[in-house]
Amino acid sequence: MRKTHFSSGAARMGGFSLVELMVALVIGMVSILVVMQVFALSEGSKRTTTGGDDAQNTGSIALLMLQRDIRQAGYGLSSVKLLGCNLALPAPASWTLNALAPVTINHADIPAGDAGSDTFLVAYGNGGGSSEGDLVAAQPAATTYRVVSPGAVAVGDRLIALSSTLNATPRPTPCNVGIETAVTVPSPNVNVAVGVANMANGVLFNLGPSPRILAYAVRDGSLTVCDGAINNCSDASAGTLADRSIWVPVGDGIVGLRAQYGWDTTAAPGDGSVDTYSQSVPAAVAGLTTACQAARVPALRVALVTRSGQFEKTDVTDGGAGTAPAPAWAGQADDPIDLSAIANWKRYRYKTFETTVPLRNMAWQGVQSGC
Repeated sequence: MRKTHFSSGAARMGGFSLVELMVALVIGMVSILVVMQVFALSEGSKRTTTGGDDAQNTGSIALLMLQRDIRQAGYGLSSVKLLGCNLALPAPASWTLNALAPVTINHADIPAGDAGSDTFLVAYGNGGGSSEGDLVAAQPAATTYRVVSPGAVAVGDRLIALSSTLNATPRPTPCNVGIETAVTVPSPNVNVAVGVANMANGVLFNLGPSPRILAYAVRDGSLTVCDGAINNCSDASAGTLADRSIWVPVGDGIVGLRAQYGWDTTAAPGDGSVDTYSQSVPAAVAGLTTACQAARVPALRVALVTRSGQFEKTDVTDGGAGTAPAPAWAGQADDPIDLSAIANWKRYRYKTFETTVPLRNMAWQGVQSGC
């Protein structure tokens, strides 16, 4: 009988040894780690880029919106006869705006925003009347004003009645005014709902049907706006400040807002051009009345700081070598951008947007008489 012999080498070809399996497993794990590291770096870079794009878009849109409102500032209420008066806003707003001006930085009536940021208040109308107001020739009845240009007033327009007592030089203090509503306009008269006494030789200012009193502030990392014509923007209670139907977010990821007045400091009568930028009143303007100080601001300089939504593992801003510098702007020397109140602020990337906006409703008049 024939015997079959099997070599020991053939028997060993039946599979992998334990050592070979362990080596293969280690190589596989190393390969997976390399792939995951590459993926993590790629994803982090993608998030950083996407977050930067979001911050860029948010900042551009928010700055455009601010520019639009600032350019409108003072429309219908730019006369020194009215500037500086205390304006009582009717329901549903029901609050008094002290020291009326086209634009006010850090107005005393407006609660402060996030640390290191300014607030500013913009006021303007949308009526068809003269910026100097309409002279009231007579007051036939308590709620009836006979005006020179009744065609400029329409039913529903919001009006400010400046009595003959306040329409004087120098103007008495305090100057307290309110908002009237035109109910009928039987030419040459304007009939209002309530009426103000002593309006003969007074002035009637037409703010149109929808005047705007807009307060801007950075709150909880968002640019927010309060419409003072319908809300009490002076209410500093925590519930009101957190109410997003009152302080409406208009730009997320905005962590800084800075502003400065552009002052005309040229000696009287001035020339209507900007000589210096500052939040405080320059010495050359300090001696003027509040109304004239407001008339001496032909421009506003504004900066917005946006933050990327990507939280980095290490410091990427103002953290030493290899990092981006802290955000700054043209007014940094006097009113610096300071983000140090934000926890781990160096772990984020920032973009600063700044511009200078002319107050065209003030600039076209130049420096008004007496200022």
